[in-house]
Amino acid sequence: MALIFLNAADIPKFVAEGVVDLGITGLDQIKEYEAVTPPTQNTTVEEVLDLGFGSCTLEIQVPENGRYSKPEELIGRNICTSFVGLTKQYFAKLEAAQEPGITNGDGTAGDRLRTKIGHLSGSVEVACALGMADGIVDLVESGETMKSHGLKAIQTVVKSKAVLIRSQRSSDPKLVDKVASRIRGVVAAQQFVLCQYNIPRNLLTTATKITPGKRAPTITQLEEADWVAVSSMVERKRIATAMDELASCGATDILVLSIANSR
Repeated sequence: MALIFLNAADIPKFVAEGVVDLGITGLDQIKEYEAVTPPTQNTTVEEVLDLGFGSCTLEIQVPENGRYSKPEELIGRNICTSFVGLTKQYFAKLEAAQEPGITNGDGTAGDRLRTKIGHLSGSVEVACALGMADGIVDLVESGETMKSHGLKAIQTVVKSKAVLIRSQRSSDPKLVDKVASRIRGVVAAQQFVLCQYNIPRNLLTTATKITPGKRAPTITQLEEADWVAVSSMVERKRIATAMDELASCGATDILVLSIANSR
């Protein structure tokens, strides 16, 4: 097995065509590939796992102090983007809703779009300021770049995140399953911690509502009568709150342990 580094935009194509078996890329790149190259039974990529990072949105953006405030107002105008397929698809649907019969609403080559979509591979955010576009379609993560260029978002086209995808044409499906399982375990270990605590049995129902675990908590009887030990996986992002709630409901000896890996 070999590890190959590719441009994020190229990964869906390599995976769909079976050149590589597994890939990590953004949902935005998958949607763009599928908008340009409609998937068939043999060229469909399967989403295996949300990797828990890379969240962003593909937004229609216009000048903050400009004349446009709704996507419909950009019909017939100049739009610049790196995501030509998705942008054509979006505006084809807008135009079809306003003028039935002019486009078929899916952004394919047969559409007679009034909106002019221009491709830029980078620096999309400066297109409005330089007079190249009335609006842009570009990715937004924190929004700082958008604001620094005097732009505002008026519509979300696609919500994106990093995902693991697999090919339908894998040469070794069993190996792909094994690798995917290992990646899934590492991701789970990063997202969860192991919380252990002691609690009187009569308070167990309340405590396990706070820490239900991925499947169910592990409960062990202690030597001390009417007390149990509980072990449960808790999302890392909510462990502080969970510890506070456990302490409030009567849990003691609350421990939090890191998870190196899981299956």
